[in-house]
Amino acid sequence: MTRVVKKYGGSSVADAKKLYAVARAIAAEHRAGNEVVAVLSAQGGGTNALLARAREIDPDCSGRELDALLATGEQCSVSLCAMALQRLAIPAVSLSGWQAGIETEEVHGSARIMRLSNDRIERELAAGRVVLVAGFQGLSPKGDITTLGRGGSDTTAVALAAFLKADRCQIFTDVDGVYDTDPNRYPDAVKYDRLSYDEMLTLARSGARVLHDRCVEFAKKYGVEIEVRSSFGSGEGTIVAAP
Repeated sequence: MTRVVKKYGGSSVADAKKLYAVARAIAAEHRAGNEVVAVLSAQGGGTNALLARAREIDPDCSGRELDALLATGEQCSVSLCAMALQRLAIPAVSLSGWQAGIETEEVHGSARIMRLSNDRIERELAAGRVVLVAGFQGLSPKGDITTLGRGGSDTTAVALAAFLKADRCQIFTDVDGVYDTDPNRYPDAVKYDRLSYDEMLTLARSGARVLHDRCVEFAKKYGVEIEVRSSFGSGEGTIVAAP
């Protein structure tokens, strides 16, 4: 049996049709006999919409209450995906960051993941369920919801792959891998088949949006091999790993 962590971004779960496509892909992995943990971002535009609502109340909003609000976007995504999987006759459970045991430092807006503080995910997998974890969030030592900042769902997926000793960590995006420039703007962009952690860090810090540098740093620290793939195609992606 293979243990797989899959992460789907906001554009991959933006509406009901796309959510069902993600659910079917997860269902196929589960039916193949694998243990599946899926990390989802908020639906496309969802975080910005929540932030706009907060700023209607307080233009300078930040801290604990803003994190509590923004975390609901990812919780919505995993709940809806769990419903879709159940409609496909796949046992599934959605977990918020705190339910999953993702413990972070005491920082709001850009917290770092420190550890997995409970065995809830292991228990759900042992019961035969697909586990859907809300990305971008965790729980502080004081028991408050924290958010992880830009690229937080990617970081969640890599951290879970490390803590759960997953066999594969796949990051699904709206492009089919990592390119030397934006393939949506430049048709002659070149895709990389494989990158080292340091090469990916250089690209991330120079503006590449596929993976955030904090996610890659975490992968390098724990030796997690990342596969960047398209949510909408079946072609080969880009592997990010040790040289």
